[in-house]
Amino acid sequence: MDNKVTCRPMTLEDVDTVDSIEQVSFAIPWTREAFVGEVTTNPFAHYTVMECEGEIIGYCGLWIVVDEASITNIAILPSFRGKKLGELLLMHVMNYAKEHNATTLSLEVRISNEVAQNLYRKVGFCNGGIRKNYYSNNNEDALVMWVNIK
Repeated sequence: MDNKVTCRPMTLEDVDTVDSIEQVSFAIPWTREAFVGEVTTNPFAHYTVMECEGEIIGYCGLWIVVDEASITNIAILPSFRGKKLGELLLMHVMNYAKEHNATTLSLEVRISNEVAQNLYRKVGFCNGGIRKNYYSNNNEDALVMWVNIK
Protein backbone atom coordinates (compact mmCIF):
# COMPACT_ATOMS: atom_id res chain seq x y z
CA MET A 1 0.00 0.00 0.00
CA ASP A 2 1.09 3.57 -0.61
CA ASN A 3 2.89 4.81 2.50
CA LYS A 4 0.34 7.65 2.81
CA VAL A 5 -2.56 5.17 2.76
CA THR A 6 -3.24 2.84 5.69
CA CYS A 7 -6.05 0.57 6.84
CA ARG A 8 -7.11 0.02 10.43
CA PRO A 9 -10.09 -1.28 12.39
CA MET A 10 -13.00 1.14 12.59
CA THR A 11 -13.82 2.58 16.01
CA LEU A 12 -16.91 4.27 17.40
CA GLU A 13 -15.12 7.61 16.95
CA ASP A 14 -15.01 6.94 13.18
CA VAL A 15 -18.77 6.51 12.77
CA ASP A 16 -19.61 10.12 11.84
CA THR A 17 -16.99 10.19 9.08
CA VAL A 18 -17.96 6.74 7.79
CA ASP A 19 -21.61 7.81 7.81
CA SER A 20 -20.78 10.90 5.73
CA ILE A 21 -18.99 8.71 3.15
CA GLU A 22 -21.98 6.35 3.15
CA GLN A 23 -24.42 9.20 2.55
CA VAL A 24 -22.59 10.46 -0.56
CA SER A 25 -21.96 6.97 -1.93
CA PHE A 26 -25.28 5.12 -1.92
CA ALA A 27 -28.85 5.69 -3.08
CA ILE A 28 -30.06 3.79 0.00
CA PRO A 29 -27.48 4.65 2.66
CA TRP A 30 -27.24 2.94 6.00
CA THR A 31 -28.07 5.09 9.01
CA ARG A 32 -25.51 6.34 11.49
CA GLU A 33 -27.24 4.18 14.11
CA ALA A 34 -26.67 1.09 11.96
CA PHE A 35 -22.92 1.73 12.00
CA VAL A 36 -22.97 2.30 15.75
CA GLY A 37 -24.69 -1.06 16.16
CA GLU A 38 -22.19 -2.78 13.90
CA VAL A 39 -19.24 -1.45 15.90
CA THR A 40 -20.72 -1.89 19.38
CA THR A 41 -23.02 -4.92 19.36
CA ASN A 42 -22.61 -7.15 16.30
CA PRO A 43 -20.14 -9.92 17.17
CA PHE A 44 -19.83 -10.93 13.51
CA ALA A 45 -19.01 -7.43 12.22
CA HIS A 46 -15.48 -6.37 11.29
CA TYR A 47 -15.14 -2.86 9.87
CA THR A 48 -12.03 -1.35 8.34
CA VAL A 49 -11.35 2.29 7.56
CA MET A 50 -8.83 3.49 5.00
CA GLU A 51 -6.91 6.65 5.80
CA CYS A 52 -4.79 8.93 3.64
CA GLU A 53 -2.51 11.21 5.64
CA GLY A 54 -4.74 10.74 8.69
CA GLU A 55 -8.05 11.44 6.90
CA ILE A 56 -10.61 8.64 6.57
CA ILE A 57 -11.25 8.27 2.85
CA GLY A 58 -13.04 4.92 2.72
CA TYR A 59 -14.36 1.98 4.66
CA CYS A 60 -15.48 -1.60 4.27
CA GLY A 61 -17.83 -3.66 6.40
CA LEU A 62 -17.39 -7.40 6.71
CA TRP A 63 -19.36 -10.06 8.53
CA ILE A 64 -17.60 -13.31 9.33
CA VAL A 65 -19.79 -16.22 10.44
CA VAL A 66 -17.86 -19.45 10.98
CA ASP A 67 -15.94 -19.77 7.68
CA GLU A 68 -18.12 -17.55 5.49
CA ALA A 69 -17.47 -13.84 5.08
CA SER A 70 -19.75 -11.27 3.47
CA ILE A 71 -19.02 -7.68 2.54
CA THR A 72 -21.86 -5.50 3.80
CA ASN A 73 -20.67 -2.26 2.25
CA ILE A 74 -17.56 -0.70 0.77
CA ALA A 75 -17.04 2.90 -0.30
CA ILE A 76 -14.34 5.42 -1.10
CA LEU A 77 -14.86 9.20 -0.96
CA PRO A 78 -15.75 10.45 -4.45
CA SER A 79 -12.66 12.69 -4.58
CA PHE A 80 -10.40 9.65 -4.05
CA ARG A 81 -12.09 7.32 -6.56
CA GLY A 82 -10.33 6.17 -9.71
CA LYS A 83 -6.97 5.79 -7.93
CA LYS A 84 -7.14 2.03 -7.26
CA LEU A 85 -7.81 2.67 -3.56
CA GLY A 86 -11.00 0.60 -3.64
CA GLU A 87 -8.95 -2.31 -4.92
CA LEU A 88 -6.39 -1.84 -2.12
CA LEU A 89 -9.15 -1.71 0.48
CA LEU A 90 -10.85 -4.77 -1.00
CA MET A 91 -7.59 -6.75 -1.01
CA HIS A 92 -6.92 -5.74 2.60
CA VAL A 93 -10.38 -6.96 3.64
CA MET A 94 -10.01 -10.21 1.67
CA ASN A 95 -6.71 -10.92 3.47
CA TYR A 96 -8.30 -10.03 6.81
CA ALA A 97 -11.15 -12.47 6.18
CA LYS A 98 -8.70 -15.20 5.23
CA GLU A 99 -6.63 -14.55 8.38
CA HIS A 100 -9.85 -14.97 10.38
CA ASN A 101 -10.47 -18.42 8.88
CA ALA A 102 -13.03 -17.49 6.24
CA THR A 103 -12.88 -19.67 3.15
CA THR A 104 -15.42 -17.82 1.00
CA LEU A 105 -16.34 -14.18 0.58
CA SER A 106 -19.56 -12.87 -0.96
CA LEU A 107 -21.26 -9.58 -1.68
CA GLU A 108 -24.24 -8.09 -3.50
CA VAL A 109 -23.85 -5.39 -6.13
CA ARG A 110 -26.38 -3.54 -8.25
CA ILE A 111 -26.85 -5.10 -11.69
CA SER A 112 -26.22 -1.64 -13.17
CA ASN A 113 -22.94 -1.07 -11.26
CA GLU A 114 -20.52 -2.35 -13.88
CA VAL A 115 -17.57 -0.40 -12.46
CA ALA A 116 -17.84 -2.24 -9.12
CA GLN A 117 -18.47 -5.59 -10.83
CA ASN A 118 -15.31 -5.13 -12.89
CA LEU A 119 -13.30 -4.43 -9.73
CA TYR A 120 -14.69 -7.53 -8.01
CA ARG A 121 -13.94 -9.72 -11.05
CA LYS A 122 -10.40 -8.28 -11.21
CA VAL A 123 -9.69 -9.65 -7.72
CA GLY A 124 -11.28 -13.04 -8.41
CA PHE A 125 -15.00 -12.77 -7.70
CA CYS A 126 -17.39 -14.77 -9.89
CA ASN A 127 -21.12 -14.38 -10.48
CA GLY A 128 -23.15 -16.47 -8.07
CA GLY A 129 -26.76 -15.56 -8.75
CA ILE A 130 -29.37 -12.83 -8.77
CA ARG A 131 -31.41 -11.42 -5.90
CA LYS A 132 -34.56 -10.13 -7.61
CA ASN A 133 -35.81 -6.66 -6.61
CA TYR A 134 -33.10 -6.41 -3.94
CA TYR A 135 -32.85 -2.62 -3.82
CA SER A 136 -35.94 -1.00 -2.34
CA ASN A 137 -35.54 2.44 -3.95
CA ASN A 138 -36.05 1.14 -7.51
CA ASN A 139 -36.48 -2.66 -7.21
CA GLU A 140 -33.20 -3.18 -9.05
CA ASP A 141 -31.79 -6.69 -8.94
CA ALA A 142 -28.56 -7.45 -7.12
CA LEU A 143 -25.84 -9.66 -8.55
CA VAL A 144 -24.41 -11.97 -5.88
CA MET A 145 -20.68 -12.47 -6.34
CA TRP A 146 -18.40 -15.00 -4.61
CA VAL A 147 -14.73 -15.77 -4.30
CA ASN A 148 -12.89 -18.62 -2.57
CA ILE A 149 -10.17 -17.20 -0.31
CA LYS A 150 -8.78 -20.29 1.39
